[in-house]
Amino acid sequence: MDKLGDMDLFVRVVRAGGLAAAGREINLSPASVSARITALEQRHDTRLLNRTTRSLSITEAGQAFYDASIRILADMAEVELQLLSSRTQLAGPLNVTATSDLGQQHVAPLLSKLVDKHPGIAPYLHLTDGIVNIAEQNIDLAIRYCEPPDSSLIAKRLAPSYRVLCASRSYLEKKGVPTKPEHLAEHDCLAMVKLVEPLTNWYFTVGNKEQTVSIKPARSSNDGALVRKWALEGHGIMLKSYLDIAEDLKTGRLVSLLEPFSPDYHRSGSKHGADLYVVYPTRQYVPERVRTFIDMLAAHFKTMGRNNSAFVDSLHLEPN
Repeated sequence: MDKLGDMDLFVRVVRAGGLAAAGREINLSPASVSARITALEQRHDTRLLNRTTRSLSITEAGQAFYDASIRILADMAEVELQLLSSRTQLAGPLNVTATSDLGQQHVAPLLSKLVDKHPGIAPYLHLTDGIVNIAEQNIDLAIRYCEPPDSSLIAKRLAPSYRVLCASRSYLEKKGVPTKPEHLAEHDCLAMVKLVEPLTNWYFTVGNKEQTVSIKPARSSNDGALVRKWALEGHGIMLKSYLDIAEDLKTGRLVSLLEPFSPDYHRSGSKHGADLYVVYPTRQYVPERVRTFIDMLAAHFKTMGRNNSAFVDSLHLEPN
């Protein structure tokens, strides 16, 4: 009885979405795969998959078995790796996901430094501004803004962050500088898209009250790196996490706007704020290569402080 082999096969079937596709991965016929899945269900006296000639879906019991199998197979792979490697050597796959902009600017260079020091590590970096199920996609850790709602995951805050309204000098010289939130109606705004919907409500503090400004995007995208590129090229004003644009603000490629009205600027971690977290599955044992990279991330983002660049009124740009 090959319990680990059956777990591996079951995981492959669920991920591939079919018996034949999973069988091709390990050179088994659909009939053989079907027989092993049936035997697995009989052994546990429960249905794990709903199967028809045209579709396959996972049952509630199957989902629990799938989640447990993922953890067990990952732990077994780690044990095998330890047996093959010395205690001081770091090696093996490291699967990381991050937002597009943050991943390209910060995470990718850190992974290169890690591999330079430990050549046995093989990183995979999945860049997306969307939601990722790190358990299903076998991700070791995720770097994300905002603490995840899933309490089954471990979340460690890497750095405080806040959102900055900003634009390039060339755009501001052409269109003028907004001095009040309502002036954004007269400007080209660049919006991020989350879950298909553009984020068109931008929040400010006027006096002691919160003010919501609904923008009409001149351009929008689900890729934060592209939105930042548009802003750098002078196409409009964007609302972006400080850690994504810290170097742009420092060098003057981007200029921060309406800082006195920004609730995020004055209190990191506000309800509209977005501190940076590293997130990983709950496990009794965290692989050493994962722990090492988490430490590298923490050290890197610890050095990034708040934006200390001058306010717009010192840039000699005309307000609109």
